[in-house]
Amino acid sequence: MQLIDSFPTHKIKDLEYRSGHVFPYGASLVDGGVNFSIFSKEATSCSLLLFHHGAKKPFVEIPFPDEFRIGNVYTMLVYGINIETTEYGYRFDGPYCPEKGLLYDRTKILLDPYARSITGRSVWGRKPDPSDPFPHRGQIIMVDFDWEGDKPLETPLSDLVIYEMHVRSYTKHKSSGVKYPGTYAGLIGKIPYLKELGVNCIELMPIFEFDEFEFSREINGRRLYNYWGYSTVGFFAPKAGYAASARFGMEADELKNMVRHLHQNGIEVILDVVFNHTAEGNESGPYISYRGIDNRTYYLLNDEGKYCNFSGCGNTMNCNNAVVRNSILDCLRYWVYAYHIDGFRFDLASILSRDQDGNAMISPPLLETIAHDPVLGKCKLIAEAWDAGGLYQVGSFPSWNRWSEWNGKYRDCLRIFLKGGAEAAPELYRRIRGSSDLYAERGSDASINFITCHDGFTLYDLVSYNEKHNLDNGENNADGADRNDSWNCGAEGETEDKEIMALRARQMRNALTILMTSRGVPMLLSGDEFANTQYGNNNAYCQDNDISYLNWKNLEKWQDLNTYVRNLIALRKAHPVLRSSSYEFGHNDTGYPELSFHGTSPWCLNEDEPNLTFAYLYAEGTQKYCTEKTTFLYVAVNAHWEPHVFGLPIIPEGMKWHLSCDSAQGISYAPGEEKLLDAVDSYSLPARSSAVLLARSC
Repeated sequence: MQLIDSFPTHKIKDLEYRSGHVFPYGASLVDGGVNFSIFSKEATSCSLLLFHHGAKKPFVEIPFPDEFRIGNVYTMLVYGINIETTEYGYRFDGPYCPEKGLLYDRTKILLDPYARSITGRSVWGRKPDPSDPFPHRGQIIMVDFDWEGDKPLETPLSDLVIYEMHVRSYTKHKSSGVKYPGTYAGLIGKIPYLKELGVNCIELMPIFEFDEFEFSREINGRRLYNYWGYSTVGFFAPKAGYAASARFGMEADELKNMVRHLHQNGIEVILDVVFNHTAEGNESGPYISYRGIDNRTYYLLNDEGKYCNFSGCGNTMNCNNAVVRNSILDCLRYWVYAYHIDGFRFDLASILSRDQDGNAMISPPLLETIAHDPVLGKCKLIAEAWDAGGLYQVGSFPSWNRWSEWNGKYRDCLRIFLKGGAEAAPELYRRIRGSSDLYAERGSDASINFITCHDGFTLYDLVSYNEKHNLDNGENNADGADRNDSWNCGAEGETEDKEIMALRARQMRNALTILMTSRGVPMLLSGDEFANTQYGNNNAYCQDNDISYLNWKNLEKWQDLNTYVRNLIALRKAHPVLRSSSYEFGHNDTGYPELSFHGTSPWCLNEDEPNLTFAYLYAEGTQKYCTEKTTFLYVAVNAHWEPHVFGLPIIPEGMKWHLSCDSAQGISYAPGEEKLLDAVDSYSLPARSSAVLLARSC
């Protein structure tokens, strides 16, 4: 028996249609047809436009009858659509009054904000047709991927080693050796390398659909793009230009296949998401979707109807409006259940705490809703706890004990110390402890520790350049951060000086040693483990070329560094005391404090004074950490330009010291294979070096 509400009631050309279902929003397949549903509070009318693939004019435009509008939702069920050859969009009419923020224009064809697939940029770098009145088009996709039993991994946050990467940059260089460079499929080819390195979580820079031709231009014969993608066109659609199969409309399946393969190898996937603004920009920006659908609902506007710009990108989403809040929640849920994503890093997340007047809220409804949402209950939630409007919330981001933060204070403090800033030492001790001064109520896994990320210098450039070198960006070197807390070790940029190059290698190993032995969750920038360079560019947002691409030839050149990082990660995994999120550093079953700080003499350190030499000792007991043997991990750090001898703490009888890694010698050992140090009571460190010693019973 056919239900009454499944019969078509209207017909236009060869298509039949009827009133549809309000939920879900977007275009979804139902028996015999496609259900379209879209919200607009202030529009006076709406039409659905259907196109054949690539056609400039629709083959049909269907106005929504008034009875098809339920509240502020227009909904229609259309029968007989060939989804493999059809694209769709909307036309809205309503008042045009810019000073009141009303920008309806029925000549514009608009993208569905809930579109699950978007055409128009399916082949990366293919120039768009400027005469196309509808450059970003919705597609209807099948939901038939076989996950083979896969689900999000739910690895404890404290056990993660996060690895930030750009999908295209990671494999686009000809040296990557993958079959489909620069794509989701290409990334699958690097999974064996990721496993060998030891990372168990990748954090992908934006993969929601964006327009690489936004603000595209040519400088000195080189095409510059919106390369990073921090300017979202569609929040529910994967970036088609990152898929080898996008020309066949298979980008969703290709991305899902990548996630499934990563999960099969124990690697989680976190997405860098940008809800603070959209690609529609300021008053001069294009009509893509929200501007022409319901401008006053989706964006923060001032009293003159102009866009507030706390993002630095022209507009700011009205994130704590109930409609926008629900849309963001729908998006996050969708990526979790449809793509099995393990977590999210929120770009300029402090914007998400602003109210409709732009003021910071104590308990922002959006952040609280995300924190308590049942579908997102096991997701990692990571905030970039600042925005371009001056709101800085590192250590104070509203969390409900769910949100972690990129710890910018960790990055800044460690950089200053490593280049010889003794004044940073007192703060650095707190950062190594897991920043209890910032996250006392949350635990140290609220602190995402990092030295470098996509935004700024790579690790190699941090020790090779005193100044940014961004002239290739075409902005007269005015873009990018002026303060980098970097040090070139004696020469700006590339050099043949062996002493300088040895010092740079040592400094990189020092930074990574402290990072991997700090409480909190470490994050690496991809390529740092083999000294990837951007040639001094600290803002490569527009560079689709060798400035951004990882050159895998460096892996052979810097194999010792790569091995060093691999062994540091393995050390962290082997010793749960390094990964604990607790701030209880007192005595445990070892008879020693769980974490203690020392000077060059054991137990002697004034933590309030500037200093360039210190050590810290982890005592890992069998009772608390379920290990077979008590172990001591001693990390000695000498940031001074002179050598120092470190007296080693007395350890229980029957235990001996072993060398795990030494940055001056450039040597490291896998867990269980550490080099025995016979009858030592001290350890010598040359200038600007560090070492990790391990004491265990022999």
